Amino acid sequence: MPANNNRAACAIPIPRYQHVVLAHGGGGQLTADLVHGLFVPAFSNEVLSQLEDQATLNIPLGSAQWRLAFTTDAFTVCPVFFPGGDIGRLAVFGTVNDLAVGGAVPLYISAAFILEEGLPLTDLERVVQSMREACVETSVQLVAGDTKVVERGKGDQVFITTSGVGLVPETVRLSIHNAKPGDRVIVSGTLGDHGIAVMVARHGLDFDPPPQSDAAPVIDLCRAVLSAATAVRVMRDPTRGGVAATCIELAEASQVGVELEEEMLPVRPSVHAVCEILGVEPLHIANEGKVVAIVGPEEADAVLRTMRAHPLGRDAALIGKVVEEHRGMVTVRSRIGGHRILLRPAGEQLPRIC
Repeated sequence: MPANNNRAACAIPIPRYQHVVLAHGGGGQLTADLVHGLFVPAFSNEVLSQLEDQATLNIPLGSAQWRLAFTTDAFTVCPVFFPGGDIGRLAVFGTVNDLAVGGAVPLYISAAFILEEGLPLTDLERVVQSMREACVETSVQLVAGDTKVVERGKGDQVFITTSGVGLVPETVRLSIHNAKPGDRVIVSGTLGDHGIAVMVARHGLDFDPPPQSDAAPVIDLCRAVLSAATAVRVMRDPTRGGVAATCIELAEASQVGVELEEEMLPVRPSVHAVCEILGVEPLHIANEGKVVAIVGPEEADAVLRTMRAHPLGRDAALIGKVVEEHRGMVTVRSRIGGHRILLRPAGEQLPRIC
């Protein structure tokens, strides 16, 4: 492929690239290739190789041992402001959610801002205010930061990178490696709200009312689930790559199969309509205020009731199960009874959604 065409998204995966393309950041197959082929081998260690949403570190302190959760993230969403949120709100919630789905109590975050020359200060003030309000809402403190400015045309208004730390109770042992055949797959609400809201805003599509991002903190929701059940194996927030990427990752990590039921997938009519227009799969689209939980079958009903009793979980649904067959793979049973294999997207369908 000529070098000047490498930025284009391609429906057919090309085995080797000479340059970074947008799809390397989309949460699909090329992201997985980059992580497993470059970063993990370069920095290989016991903690990193787990590939959780957060690193859980056992830190001895005197006679006690603290379990510290640590995560980092970057946000390049375009546009900066979208229905239901903005890059500042997204940065805080995205960071604390990565901690919360690991069972941690988020405590502190840091943020670094890459600002483009010419960014209106009123827009920056709006982003900072949004971040401040999100910190108050989640009871975390922003305790460190940095600011850099690049020349006009060398950035895109503002990028934010964050890190977050929290404490994990000794009794909580969640991991993407824990799924077992017979477990149930539960999602806390409708799929694809965030990704579709961003795409509609970016392209000026005319929807009334427009789809709204689901950007929200899932800390209380995760606490409620963990209080209601002891057989919660895994919790993940299905951001880039959507529920599809989450289920594929846990199928590979736990060496199990996952079977999803298309009829049970909760999707808003407006999101479904946009997916039809754009030709995208709701399971591939990012969410920013949802939780996927893998739960023992004996406690699935309790977890579902708990989620539905929470404001963020009113549309929670049991969408599938973990099976012995087709280990490392995810299948979807259609409404008419057929099965298809669910793959990671090969190209970049929805760039820069978070």
